[in-house]
Amino acid sequence: MVMLKVAYGLMSVAALVAAVPAMAHGQEIANDLERCGADARGPAVLVDVRGFAAATGKVRIQSYPATKAAWLTKGEWINRIDVPVRAANGAMRFCVPVPKVGEYGIAVRHDRDGNGKTDISRDGGGFSNNPSISIFNLGKPGVEKAAFHAGPGVTKITINLKYM
Repeated sequence: MVMLKVAYGLMSVAALVAAVPAMAHGQEIANDLERCGADARGPAVLVDVRGFAAATGKVRIQSYPATKAAWLTKGEWINRIDVPVRAANGAMRFCVPVPKVGEYGIAVRHDRDGNGKTDISRDGGGFSNNPSISIFNLGKPGVEKAAFHAGPGVTKITINLKYM
């Protein structure tokens, strides 16, 4: 029974990490926190990512329209931030602009060794709203579980990373 639970957990994390596409064709942007500062007009999303297992490698944040057709689909992301991990206390903050007020989803991938490949035994990931991940959904939560509303200003969310 314990082995079954461990295997189930390993498969869930592997699917979670694989769910964040490696290649897409949206806009790659810098992590400009001033866009989410006190004078920010938005719409933008201030994303606190917590639970980094190590301050190594790269982290990738991708925003998607919250539609079934676009969510986690290769080439359908809106903005991507891809930066080295500099996690003080296991956390980092990102400002992700969105084109207009509306429904969005965000996916995060921590590539611990920065090689650009998914290593299910080391890499981690997470999604907006922190939905539970299981083998039954192949680590890809439905858009209805990850979707959130971005208002006219700066919307704040927290994503907790999960590792195997």
